[in-house]
Amino acid sequence: MTATDPGSGRRRTGDETRAAILTAARERFAADGYERATIRSIAADAGIDPAMVMRYYGNKEKLFAAAAEFDLRLPDFSALPRDQLGSKLVEHFLTRWEDDDTLMALLRAGVTNEAAAERLRQLFAGQLGPAIGKLTGGGPDTAIRAGLVATQTLGLALCRYVLAVGPIAEMPRATVIAWLGPTVQRYLTDPDPT
Repeated sequence: MTATDPGSGRRRTGDETRAAILTAARERFAADGYERATIRSIAADAGIDPAMVMRYYGNKEKLFAAAAEFDLRLPDFSALPRDQLGSKLVEHFLTRWEDDDTLMALLRAGVTNEAAAERLRQLFAGQLGPAIGKLTGGGPDTAIRAGLVATQTLGLALCRYVLAVGPIAEMPRATVIAWLGPTVQRYLTDPDPT
C-alpha cells in the first residue's frame, strides 16, 4: 500500500506519509478535539486511505501521542517568591489541565495506552525536570523531586478531571491549592531527607 501526494501525483515515501499523517492529525485534534477527531477524517485530510494511518500508528491513541505537541508552560521559578513555589505550581497546573483539552486527552489516553503513557513521561521529564533542576541547582535529587511533583499534579488531574472523585472534583481551586501547595513546596525546597 503506497500513498500518493495529492498535489503532484507522485508516490510519497514512508517518511513523507508519516509526516503528512502527523500534520493532518495535529490540525484535526486541534480543531475537533481528541474525542471528535477520527482516523477517517485525519486520513482524508492527509489524502490517504485510513488503513495507512493504522499501519503507521496502530490506533488513535498512539497517533495522538505521536502527533500532539505539548507545552506545560511552566513559570520561571526564579521569578516566583520562594515560599510560594508550591502553591503557584499547583495553581499553574490546575489552569493547564482546565484550559488544554489535548493535555487532558493525553492523560486519559495515558491511563490505558502505553504510547500515551510514554509521551506523558517524556513530557514531564523533559519539561518539569529541567525547570526543577534550575530551581535546585541541578542537584542529584532533581529527578526525584520532579517525579514527586508529577505524582501530585498527575494524580490531582486524574482524580479531579478524569475519575471525578467526589470531594476532589468539587473542591474550589483555592482549597485545592491550600491542600496541595505545601506538599509540592516541600518537594521543591526541603532538604533531601535521606
